[in-house]
Amino acid sequence: MTDFPELHVTTGTTSPAAASSADATRSRVRSDYARVAQASDGGDCCGEAASCCGVSEEQEINRLISLRLGYTAADLLAVPEGADMGLGCGNPRAIASLKPGEVVLDLGAGGGFDCFLAAAEVGPAGRVIGVDMTPDMLSKARANAVRGGFGNVEFRLGEIEHLPVADASVDVILSNCVVNLSPDKPQVFREAFRVLRPGGRLAMSDVVASAELPAEIRDDPYLHSACVAGASLVDELERMLVAAGFVDVVIAPKDESRAFIRDWAPGRGVEDYVVSATIAGRKPGSDAAD
Repeated sequence: MTDFPELHVTTGTTSPAAASSADATRSRVRSDYARVAQASDGGDCCGEAASCCGVSEEQEINRLISLRLGYTAADLLAVPEGADMGLGCGNPRAIASLKPGEVVLDLGAGGGFDCFLAAAEVGPAGRVIGVDMTPDMLSKARANAVRGGFGNVEFRLGEIEHLPVADASVDVILSNCVVNLSPDKPQVFREAFRVLRPGGRLAMSDVVASAELPAEIRDDPYLHSACVAGASLVDELERMLVAAGFVDVVIAPKDESRAFIRDWAPGRGVEDYVVSATIAGRKPGSDAAD
């Protein structure tokens, strides 16, 4: 997870209407991540954003973060420079069991890091679709795809609560530390269920609450964009997934993740309340035994 600039917004909601509150949350997150995308572009010396003929400090930090999250050095070399933005909390591909020819959807694709790694696994007969609601991130991801020559990857502008994807058209859904940002998680899972083919599966890494969040964390807009304040309890997430129609739901918290989550908000004690977890589930259907 990267650091965010200081936010100049008020704490809490500004409208009693739930829809207005949700829109305000999305707008704030979109704005914050646009600033992250813009900040990561840096200069263009030698034709490579932020590189200046070498490896920038930011790129080295992102590399170390990704290695800590379970990616390999080979993974980092396989993607275009700038695709790894250090924004995840795990490696969802580790539980995805991707196969050649599959169609993969990445929710909140960012700079395209997981999309490009998935593209190598599904091969030229497969396809990867990345969805992100931040135009600046989308532009960055598309430029990375062109630079890396990824012809089987496309990026679409959209919200994860309203996916720009056809019904029953996807084999696997990936997501890395994004669902916690949504103000309507049940709708995210309903949409995921809609676009998956029968037998299709979820493979996510996200932040979950290990205890009820105190108000000073839950209501802090900075900590929401920093993937902390929007975390749900494990049993709440399980109920959402089952209500959406998923079976074989497994949510596996990783207690060791508290070590890096502490760095997201030093001195705030957020690691006492949230951890990273893998989230898996399956849409019932003919592709697997029910």
